Amino acid sequence: MAKLQITFTVTEFCLHTGVTEAELSEVVGLGVIEPSNPEAADWVFDDGALAVFNRARRLQRELALDWPGIAVALTLLQEIEQLRRENSQLRHRLERFIE
Repeated sequence: MAKLQITFTVTEFCLHTGVTEAELSEVVGLGVIEPSNPEAADWVFDDGALAVFNRARRLQRELALDWPGIAVALTLLQEIEQLRRENSQLRHRLERFIE
């Protein structure tokens, strides 16, 4: 069964999140989120972009970061998640040799 994907136009995204179009352009420019097709004249965002944006908004609220700071924080959090996954995989492989 195919996964249902929800998409938002720029206007819908702004209305749903309360962000202005200028802020949205800044967020996209910093790489915090990306439209489904960045080359298209009319940007469309999927529900994944909305989830990342909501996480970014929480960081903004809780840590009082500006958008460039949020972009760095999200990059570091993604790297931490990747390292944790790799560490878990390596531990699993190592356990086979220790037992």
